Amino acid sequence: MDSAFEDEAEHTVSIQEYLKDVEDQELEADLVLGGDEGKECTYNNGYMKRQAIFSCLTCTPDGNAGVCTACSLSCHDGHEIVELWTKRNFRCDCGNSKFGEFFCKLFPNKDVENVENSYNHNFKGSYCTCGRPYPDPDVEDQVEMIQCCVCEDWFHEEHIGLDSSDEIPRDEEGEPLYEDFICKGCSVICSFLRLYSQNILAAGSQKDSSVNTGKDKEVLGDVTLACGSGKLENDISHSSNNISEPVSGEEGLLLGENSGKNIGSDQCTTDANSQVTCVLGVNLVDASPVLECKPLFLSKNWRDALCRCEKCNEFYEQKHIRFLLDKEDTIMEYEKMAKQKREEKLQQQEGAELTMLDKLGHVEKIEILNGIADMKDELRSFLDSFDPSKAITSDDVHQVFENLAKKRRRVE
Repeated sequence: MDSAFEDEAEHTVSIQEYLKDVEDQELEADLVLGGDEGKECTYNNGYMKRQAIFSCLTCTPDGNAGVCTACSLSCHDGHEIVELWTKRNFRCDCGNSKFGEFFCKLFPNKDVENVENSYNHNFKGSYCTCGRPYPDPDVEDQVEMIQCCVCEDWFHEEHIGLDSSDEIPRDEEGEPLYEDFICKGCSVICSFLRLYSQNILAAGSQKDSSVNTGKDKEVLGDVTLACGSGKLENDISHSSNNISEPVSGEEGLLLGENSGKNIGSDQCTTDANSQVTCVLGVNLVDASPVLECKPLFLSKNWRDALCRCEKCNEFYEQKHIRFLLDKEDTIMEYEKMAKQKREEKLQQQEGAELTMLDKLGHVEKIEILNGIADMKDELRSFLDSFDPSKAITSDDVHQVFENLAKKRRRVE
C-alpha cells in the first residue's frame, strides 16, 4: 500500500537538476535554431546556407512552403506547425503566393515565389520511405531517425535498405562512428564516392562495396546498375534543385594514373604542365556510374578527400550536389556556429550587467549589494533549518521572499 502512495507522490528535482535541465533545453534550442532569436524574418538574407525551417499546415496544407523561425512565432502562432529542423539553401516563403491572401507580418514585400527552394514530403509532416509522421502517434516508443545529408529526409533504421541494423557503424556503446549518412535513393547519384576506396567510408560498413581499380588506364568493365532504374525514391525529385538521374548504359570507365591509389585528404594534384589532375582519373561527366545502390556511411572529414578538378566540379554542378564540397554545409558546422553565437550572447549579457552596475551611483550600488547579501543570508537560513528529506514547495519559496520583504520594511 505504501508503494502505491509513493508512485502517486509528486516527482521532485533538486535546484541543481532543474537549472541543468533549463540550460540543456536552452542549448538544444540554440543548436536547432542556429542562434536565431526569432525577432526578424530571414528573407532579406536570401537563400541561406542553412537555417531552421518550419511548415505551416494551417496555411499551406499541401506542404509546399516553409517559413523561418521568426515568422513561425509571429505570423503562425497557434497554427499547426511542422518543425523541419534545418534546410539548406532556403529562403523564407511566409506570405508569398503560396499563402493566398495571408500576408507576412514581419516582411510582407516578398517575391511571389522562391524558385530555388526545395521541398520534400517532410513539409507535409511525413518522413522516411514509410511516410510516417514524427513523433508517430501510433508508436509508444519513438525511435531515433537518421538524416540523409543529400536529400535531408529522415529515415528509420529498419527502412534504410540494410539487411540488419548491425551494419550501421557504431562503437561498443552504440554511438555512431560515421559523420554523414546518404540514403539508398541518393546513393544512386553519389555512388561515385565508392571510387575513393574505403578511406571515406566509415569503419565497419560497406565492407565489400569498394571497387578494385588496377594499373594505369585500366578499363573498369561493364558497370552494373545495381538499383534497377536508378530513380530517386525521395520527393526531392520534384523540386527545382532535385538530383538528376544517373547516366546508365556506359560501356566502361577509363581510370587514370591515380585510380589504384588510396585517396586520402590530398586533393587534386598538379602535373608538370601546371594542369590540375583528377585524383580519380575518371571523367564523371561523360560516365556517371552506379556502382552499388546501398546507403553510405561516411567517415570524419570525408569531404576533404573529394576531387575538385574542373571535370569533377562540372559533374557536381550538373547533379546539383556541389554542396558536398562545402564543410559549412554540415550540421556539425551549423551547431558549432550556434554554440559560438550562444557563448557570445552570454558574454554580452554578463557585460551588460556589469555595465549597468558601473553606471549606478554609490548609494544604488550599496543597495544592490546589500540586497544580494540579504538574499544569500535568507536562503542559507532557510536551507539550514529545512528538513532535507522533504521536498521544497511553492509555499516555502513564497515564505522566503515574504521574510525578505519584512526585513526590508524593518530596515526602511
